[in-house]
Formats: sequence, C-alpha cells, structure tokens
Amino acid sequence: MRAIELKRNESLTDAFGIPRGVTALVGGGGKTTLMLRLAKELAGKGNRVIVTTTTHIFPPDGMTTLTHADVEAVRRALERESPVCVGTPAKEGKLSAPALMIGELALLADYVLAEADGAKKHPLKAPAAHEPVIPAQTALVIAVAGMDGIGKPIAEAAFRPALYAALLGTDEAHAVTPADAARVLTHPSGQRKSVTGGMRFAVLLNKADDAARRRMAQEAAAAIEQETAERVVIAALNG
Repeated sequence: MRAIELKRNESLTDAFGIPRGVTALVGGGGKTTLMLRLAKELAGKGNRVIVTTTTHIFPPDGMTTLTHADVEAVRRALERESPVCVGTPAKEGKLSAPALMIGELALLADYVLAEADGAKKHPLKAPAAHEPVIPAQTALVIAVAGMDGIGKPIAEAAFRPALYAALLGTDEAHAVTPADAARVLTHPSGQRKSVTGGMRFAVLLNKADDAARRRMAQEAAAAIEQETAERVVIAALNG
C-alpha cells in the first residue's frame, strides 16, 4: 500500500493512477470536489471526460450538462468540449443517473467519473443496504473521508450514524478516531462494500488542511492494512 501526501498543485490523476474507463467515488468529505478536480486534470491533457452519477449530484457550475441525451448527443458534445456532465433531472435541482448506461458512456469517453454514493455534506459515511451504486464496469473505486470528522461524535460527523456506529461496535456518542475512520473506509460493509475482485480500491483522506488534521490523516493511513487498499492519498482539496 502506498501512502502519498499530495502537495499543492501536484497531480491527483498521477497520485491515484487513474485508469481509462470508469472510476467510481464513494464515502463522504469531498467526492464532488475530487471528481471535478480529476475531470479538469484529465481534460487538460486532451482527454474526453464525462462526469456523472449513479445516485444524485448537483449540475457542476460552468460545465455543459446533458440531460436525456442519446449516444449521438454525447458524442457531439465531447467533440466540442471536455469535460461534460451527463444525467437526468431530479428533485431539488439535482441530477440522477443518466438514461444511457455507464457502459455506453465509457465507449464514448476516455474517462468516466461517477459519484456512486451520497453523504449529505457529512465528512464520514456508512452505506445503507441500497448503497453504494458502483457500476459493473468500474476499474477504480476511490473511498473518501474528511478529516474534519475526526474527533467529533459519530452522531455529528457521519451520515447514517447508527450504521457507522454499528460497524465500529460502539454508540453514536463515540468520538471518531483515525483508526475508526480507517476501519470503516476499508470494511467490507463500509466503503469497500460492492467493490468486486476486478476493481482497484484506493482511499482519499481529505481536508488535511492544517498540522493537526495532517497528523490525523497520517494515523488513519498507518491504520489501513496493506491488503485492503492499494494506495492512500492525503490531501486538502478546496471546494
């Protein structure tokens, strides 16, 4: 397992070794920011990039969003610009999964980046029975956790706190430690849920934006067993 402390302006694409095809993002604490940063980096290298969701996201600011698009509409859009967002209008101004299958999108673009989980702005997350929704074509799953959740009670820091507490065998008043975060990130009923044998798995420890949070992230990274994640990236992504 590689642990990488990302410095400002260093490449996230390189840090994670983003493969061509589908990358799915799960967890909490910065999935959308990660997705958009990766999209910008990949498109900046001349690649055709699609951002999308299997759950719900807000349409990204400043990015062309295609709704109810067919294959030809997506192909034409990618000839003009990259990245583009593809989804279906949903409640509260959000987008849900596109009408086209993720596998179809992967044939049109060099890279498809898909939010496959929701956390309602919480830094930590435990999945319910129907979550996450990871496409079968996924080559890489990145699990995200925000270091601003460390030290706070589960009830405050985690989305679906009862489930998060159950994974740790504790109660919702328990203050999350770096080792706790590492355990849920790599638990087969936590952020490794629905990750199949053919998929790579990596972790982003985000919001490590001061010395205390960097130490927390380093402790969490050290607690992640080598066989459970191929690499752990420590970063402070803006957004």
